[in-house]
Amino acid sequence: MTQSDPTDEALATIANILEQPQGHLVHEAPTTGSPPIAPVEADGYTKVGPGPMAAIRFKWSVRRDEHDAYFVDETIGESSVSITVGGPMSAEAAVKLVDERESDAHHRFEQIRREMIGRGSATVAPHSDEE
Repeated sequence: MTQSDPTDEALATIANILEQPQGHLVHEAPTTGSPPIAPVEADGYTKVGPGPMAAIRFKWSVRRDEHDAYFVDETIGESSVSITVGGPMSAEAAVKLVDERESDAHHRFEQIRREMIGRGSATVAPHSDEE
């Protein structure tokens, strides 16, 4: 009996998760891919990145301070502390930054997903017993 590599098992599991339909992902704001039509209520504008596990999913939110300046906060997972990744800026710039971050995250996620599926299919290739 041979022992399998835990890395191969983990990659196969993740690839299996990633092959599931994207319909179960949580989006807290519209993600049409087109720029928002002004005026958008920037304060509280939020988007959530892709991923099979909420514990590692990115979230970006716009907040307004007492001087009407806007900031973009980013969190990773459901219970992490947010960090400010942009600001002070205008409301439009803050919304644009959130949209750009979310778009970039989707692009990177799809690249990684394709790589993992490619690796998974390479490790599942049939072995030849011919000599």
